[in-house]
Formats: sequence, C-alpha cells, structure tokens
Amino acid sequence: MSAQREPAHLGIGEVLARLRAEFPDVSTSKIRFLEAEGLIEPARSRSGYRRFAAADVERLRYILTAQRDEYLPLRVIKERLDTIDGDAATRSRPTLAAALAAAVAADEAARRDTAAHAGPPGGSGAPLTRAELLEAAGIDGDSLTELEDYGLVRRSGRHYGQDALEVARAAASLSKFGVGARHLRGVKAAAERDVSLVEQVVAPQLRQRGPGARAAAARDAWQIATLTLWLHSALVESGLDEAGLAGAAPDPPISAPAPRGGHLPGGLRSASSR
Repeated sequence: MSAQREPAHLGIGEVLARLRAEFPDVSTSKIRFLEAEGLIEPARSRSGYRRFAAADVERLRYILTAQRDEYLPLRVIKERLDTIDGDAATRSRPTLAAALAAAVAADEAARRDTAAHAGPPGGSGAPLTRAELLEAAGIDGDSLTELEDYGLVRRSGRHYGQDALEVARAAASLSKFGVGARHLRGVKAAAERDVSLVEQVVAPQLRQRGPGARAAAARDAWQIATLTLWLHSALVESGLDEAGLAGAAPDPPISAPAPRGGHLPGGLRSASSR
C-alpha cells in the first residue's frame, strides 16, 4: 500500500490538530496573535484563508516551546527567529566562492575523463585589431591607452589577444563604480604573484622529459589557478562579511564561472574544454 501523500499546505484547523497534543492551550486566536506580532507569516489563498507550510508549523512549534519551557517573551523569541532567518539567508546566498567551488568540482571530474594526450590550454578566438577590441569591450581609445599604460592590457605587434579583451571588459565594468586603471595595479600585482606560485609548483613537471609532461604541467597549472581564484574569492567575501557589506549579494556584474565555451573568470578554461 502506498504511503499517504503529505499535503503541501494546511489550514489553521489542521495546524491546531497537529500541535494540540503537545500544546493543549494553543488556539486559533493564539496563532492569529503570533501572526499579528510578526513571528509567523503564513501564505494566503485567493479567498484569503491562511495556508501553512510544514516550515510554518515547525516555526510555531519552536515559538510555543520557547514560551512554555524557557518562559521567553515574544520580543526575545522574535529576535532569535530573526537571527535564524538571517543565518539561513546567508547560507543560501549565492557567492562567487561557491560558484568557483562548483567549477573546481566539475573541473576535477572532467580531468578524470580527459585523454592523456590533451594539449595545453590556450587562448581562443582570432587576434583583434585595436578598433575591434574597442568595439567588443565597449570602451574608448583613452580608456584602452590608460589600461596599456598601467600594464593591464598588452598587445602583440598590432593585435590583441582574447586575454586583453577579457581584461578590458572587466575594467569597463569596474569603471562604472569609479574604479580606474590606477586602482587596479594591486590586482595586477596579485595576479603576477599567483602566476609565480603556479610556475613554482609545476616547475618539477616541466623538467621531466617524458612524453606528455608539458601538457600535464599545463593542465595542473590551470587547475591550480582555478583553485587560487576560489580561495581569493572566499577571502574577499569573508572580509566583506566582517565589514558588514555582504548581507545581500547582488548578481555578479560579470559572467558566472564556466559560461559558453567553458571559460572561467579571467579567461581560465575548465578541463572539459581542454
């Protein structure tokens, strides 16, 4: 015999039936009072009837238990509930670190399925002229010149690579918040330190003479770089939390990890695209 399906929502009478065995004094007026005081917020049907979800019933059970066993006033109970709600919102808040963690997990899974002869990752897309870069990044010539002056964008001959386009796009988004090229020198220095760390880690692999050693080193280098970005984003978000600035994270101003083509932020590519 199949189990009886649990109803998605309950009427106030059904809620009372579930709670009265444990809380004999609970009543319709009591539940309405708790709602009026802002401790619960059941949904309403089109005809205006209260519809309680399972979470609402558990919330009521928490309130009634706190009153009966701890003799807490409603003000204190509400403060506790607000704290619980805030913690739940923080846990469910999408973060860049969580997105990068998912990208790392996907990258690890893809690495296990990647053929040993896969070549090293590299830039994709044709080189861009200056005019093409300006149009694709949505910036003007003065902005590009400033990015070049601060070493953020480099060209090879008369053309720019896809990495230059990614940098220009990110810089253009930051400029909307008043962040100019001069403010990004520290970011560039941090990126250079990350590259040095990656090179140091994979140096023993590069010294090997076996077939595929360089390709394996390149794949590990990109994986380490992805992990470094994950750590960096987690540290930044931790600092914002401490400063009280991460209570409500907006949508990312740039593409989330692993958009079309398998690219991660900053031009990194997941192993599945290698």
